[in-house]
Amino acid sequence: MRKVITYGTYDLLHYGHINLLQRAKELGDYLIVGITSEDFDRNRGKINVKQSLMERIEAVRALGIADEIIVEEYEGQKIDDIRRYNVSVFTVGSDWIGKFDYLREYCEVTYLDRTEGISSSDIRSENRKINIGLIGDDEYLIKFYRESQYVNGLKVVSLYKELADETKSEFKGVEYITNDYEEMLQHVDAVYIHSYPERHYELIKGALLAKKHVLCEAPLVIQAEQINEIESLAIQNNCILMTALRTAFSTAYMRLLLLLKSGVIGNIKSVEATCTSLKRKEFLDGGNLEGQWNSICEWGPTAMLPVFHILGIDYKQKIISSNLLKDHPRFDLFTKIDFLYTDAVASIKIGQGVKSEGHLIISGTKGYIYVPAPWWKTDYFEVRFENAEDSRRYFYQLDGEGIRYLLVAFCKAVESGKDPGYISNEISNEIVKVVNDFYLKKDLYEI
Repeated sequence: MRKVITYGTYDLLHYGHINLLQRAKELGDYLIVGITSEDFDRNRGKINVKQSLMERIEAVRALGIADEIIVEEYEGQKIDDIRRYNVSVFTVGSDWIGKFDYLREYCEVTYLDRTEGISSSDIRSENRKINIGLIGDDEYLIKFYRESQYVNGLKVVSLYKELADETKSEFKGVEYITNDYEEMLQHVDAVYIHSYPERHYELIKGALLAKKHVLCEAPLVIQAEQINEIESLAIQNNCILMTALRTAFSTAYMRLLLLLKSGVIGNIKSVEATCTSLKRKEFLDGGNLEGQWNSICEWGPTAMLPVFHILGIDYKQKIISSNLLKDHPRFDLFTKIDFLYTDAVASIKIGQGVKSEGHLIISGTKGYIYVPAPWWKTDYFEVRFENAEDSRRYFYQLDGEGIRYLLVAFCKAVESGKDPGYISNEISNEIVKVVNDFYLKKDLYEI
């Protein structure tokens, strides 16, 4: 029997896919179709896949062309599959010419001409036309703009003029640059906000009243009573209001959470997260602090994220210890927050005037997980045990520090009308509450 094997994502199955599969079947007697998993697609840079693995498998199976369907999950699997299934012919589309010549050592390799004028990427772009406007006061906005260009169907069309004039050249191709927020909102379907935290409330509210979707950096607001108002406004106007903590959308972080749920390190007793940077130190050393982020807003939400994801928000007590600037008491050089749970503890250390090792350590009754600095944009972590031979290392692709994964999730949320749930409302609201308590100096001790 002459077996043929081919691979693909088969997202939004279309005539081009069907044509390719039919011609692949004609190359032999038995066709095996490998469908790539979500993780492997991410590793290959395909972050815009719209359908789940099971949806894609069922779509291919329904065609009745494939004799057998398998899942492609790792680099190098093609060689394993060719050997395991005794394959005679490997085939794939002509856009991959030369890429798989190394397989000629194991079987015949054939590149098939693709159907002109149709692709899943084009279909995704056509179905997902989201014009977004950027609002910000930080060079991070430039990075965000660059990453947005990797996401099909998402286009930055407007910039709310808060950035310094010298940075405007980084936004070539942005059609509307304005200092009139209402004018900006007329040109967009959604906004991304990375502004001065104390301005988040008015910016979010303005966008939601205009029935625009909102992606905003945490904390969403800094006053606890405002969070229910904007959440209700989002529901009332059928808008997505989503917290933009990119760490929550990275593959390594998501896999870490799933691994913990399996009980791999036993009962979790401690979570320690550290996030520090000296990038704003010149302002803290006597510069103009107007419009600058303090440590609790800059790093607090990121550091609290794993604590609340892993241990939940029902802690019994918290203790905030902060080194505040005497002339600017809302600015903390360094803050440590201890959370006391019924049977566990957590501690976060954040700062812009103090530098420390930015790692994440999760301790359990069987072992612990170590995520090296900078843990918030890691592609690697270790599960360690008393017997070092049992320890394991996990590696995952991380593109664009997770920003493009965040953007894909936001696009899917806008399309479906449902937040994907990477960061629950409960967690987002608890982050706001802790930040608010800092400003109110509740449970806070100055050091």
